[in-house]
Parts: sequence; C-alpha cells; structure tokens
Amino acid sequence: MKYLFGDALYKYSWDQVVAAFWQRYPNPKSKHVLSEDVLDRKVVGKKMFSKRLICKTNSVPKWGERIMSGISRNVYVIEESILDLKTNTFTTYTRNIGLQKLMSVDEKCVYTRHPENTSWVSCLREAWVNSQITGFSSVVSSFGLQRFKKNASSAVTGFDHVLHRLYGTDDSEILHEPMSKKDKLKESAKKAKESAMKATDLAREKAKRKVPVVHASNSD
Repeated sequence: MKYLFGDALYKYSWDQVVAAFWQRYPNPKSKHVLSEDVLDRKVVGKKMFSKRLICKTNSVPKWGERIMSGISRNVYVIEESILDLKTNTFTTYTRNIGLQKLMSVDEKCVYTRHPENTSWVSCLREAWVNSQITGFSSVVSSFGLQRFKKNASSAVTGFDHVLHRLYGTDDSEILHEPMSKKDKLKESAKKAKESAMKATDLAREKAKRKVPVVHASNSD
C-alpha cells in the first residue's frame, strides 16, 4: 500500500469554496469525469451528509492493457461528505467501488479556514493506493501513486478554474505536492536538520555579541 498527502490553499472565502464544490464539474481538467449523481443527502443539526456516485474513466498504460483486456475502463467512485457549519469544516471521502482488485484508491480531503487568514481556505488531501494483483501489486500501486499525484494537481487547477469562473479571482495555489510516506520522512528530517542549523547559528551569534564584564579594582 502507498500513502500520500498534500495540501492546497484557496484564496477564496469559506462560503465560496463550499458552494463551488458542488459545481466542480465540468471543468477543463475533468474530461475524465463522465457523470455524477446524488444518492443520498440529509441535514442533521448543523451538519449536512451527502453521498454521490461519480463515473470516471482513465487511460491505461501499455503494460496494463493485457490486465484490463475485456474489462470496462469506466470506474465508479463513491463520494461521501460531511459539511459541518458549526466548526466550518468540510470533509470528503472517496473510494472506487469497481476494479478494486486491480487498484483501490481511498482519498480523504479536509477543507478548513486557513489558520493564518480566515478569509482563505486550506485543504489537506490524503490517499491510500493499493493493489491485490499477485505479482503486479507493487507495479500497479506505484503507477497509481504517480497517477494520483498528477490527478491531485489537476483537481486543484480544475477547482480553481471553477472558482475563478464563479467569483472572478484566480489566486489558488498548491502549497505542497502530494508526498509518499518515504518522502514525508525525508522532508521531516530535512526540516529538523535546518532547525538544528538555525539554532546553532543563533547560539554562535549570541556568543559573538556577548559583552565581557569588566570588574574594577581599587588600588592604594
């Protein structure tokens, strides 16, 4: 199984992002999305629960054509979401319900007000990619990981296009590309090293600026 995470910043208000979410399709980056249907929706207190069925299609690499021979390339995805008006959080969960043995992708996105600027919205995206094909699971999972990175970037760009179309601004940006668990550990180690170096430099600077104390003595 491969794990990835990434986050994006949308320089739009909370209300704008939530309203635009339901109008994401179509956009220039969603040509692979064939249809979307609401299966269930209900409001409980300050929360709205939704479940949608989305049909997508993706191109298959040459090495996968033999595996996919005779199998429809259309994939159905279940998207479940929880909109919490009390905490201003919007959480979505998506998973494919077809071709799971070939490759399963579980994704979680959490949209919240940006901690440093509540006029913007940040989105944390996580995904788990897995394959159950004996002898090919590693290859398929790695392929799925790379494809997810590409699709995640396209999803942000496509959503930004919708926000721009609706509200006339174009300020969204990807803060971090989705990262694997291995890359995440490398990034954490790098940050720890940088912090240690900064602390060392600061200590040296303070030592240089330290003024020696001169004690005066009385002579007869």
